Amino acid sequence: MPRNRLQGAGVRALLPALAGLAALATACLAGAYPAGPGQVAAVLGRAMGLPVAAPADPALTAVVLDLRLWRGVLAYGVGAALAMAGGVFQGVLRNPLADPFTLGVSGGAAFGAALSLTLGLAAASGSVIATPLCALAGGGAALAFVLALARACGGLRRETVVLAGIIAATFLSALLSLTKALNEESVAGIVFWIMGGFQGRGKAELALFLPCFLAGVVLIRLYIRECDILLLGETQARQLGVAAGRARLALLTGASLLTAGAVAVSGVIGFVGLIAPHACRRLFSAEHGTLLPQSALCGGALLVFADVLARTILPGGAELPVGVVTALLGGPFFCFLLVTGRDGGRA
Repeated sequence: MPRNRLQGAGVRALLPALAGLAALATACLAGAYPAGPGQVAAVLGRAMGLPVAAPADPALTAVVLDLRLWRGVLAYGVGAALAMAGGVFQGVLRNPLADPFTLGVSGGAAFGAALSLTLGLAAASGSVIATPLCALAGGGAALAFVLALARACGGLRRETVVLAGIIAATFLSALLSLTKALNEESVAGIVFWIMGGFQGRGKAELALFLPCFLAGVVLIRLYIRECDILLLGETQARQLGVAAGRARLALLTGASLLTAGAVAVSGVIGFVGLIAPHACRRLFSAEHGTLLPQSALCGGALLVFADVLARTILPGGAELPVGVVTALLGGPFFCFLLVTGRDGGRA
């Protein structure tokens, strides 16, 4: 490969990381409380121990460090988790339309959060993470149910896993509707949580999210080679000495851990797990050792920018649910993919 092409590929590989830094910087600037780039740079510089002058407004330090920065970091982590999980699901299930919510984990998390809101557990316990904890437990229970059902139906084959996920998602959707019907007072809170967002979330939710994120990343990293081999099919994987069932179980569990942690702290945010992997396949590589890290970087930047848009597009400090913004971005993106596909849209 010519040297200039190698240099171009190297610069292109850095773009997702640079976009993430730009997104976090924008997240610290955006909001109802006015803050200029110089003021934000001074706040961040002092926080890192640099010899810079203190901002004239002490309240700005609290706004930037305690609210905007941690919210941006949480949004970045959630976007990275959803994008990485989407790439794994699409590879393991060999389905380009698979997303982080294929196995019904989001339905379980949504039902767990709905129960928490209906029972008033956050107010009763005095903890802001009561609802995220219930959502995390619901997502974990949904994953356990799907894997157990798939095993009972003949093993962790691609078809049985997808069908078990559809069954779980349908059943959990019915339970969620029943919960809303039996307690109309909680409907608004449940609907707002399901639409996804980061309003009022920060350090506490990040502490809950990080263990799930790290566990999921480690598990996926251990089986990232098998993820490529599973694309060849069950027979070829066995011929290459790969225990397809065990690898699929590990990868699906890792991706579901990422999904459950993300949904627990942000609600249901769609399309990130579809947009980022598809874009990175075109820009970089379909090999999962490259695809998944780049998808994580792109997904994190995408969700931070979507969150900034959600809290600045409306006047008066009002916020849109982030899930609405990502859905509005995702629809045109897939239209573009369909029209410009190399095979004329047949994929």
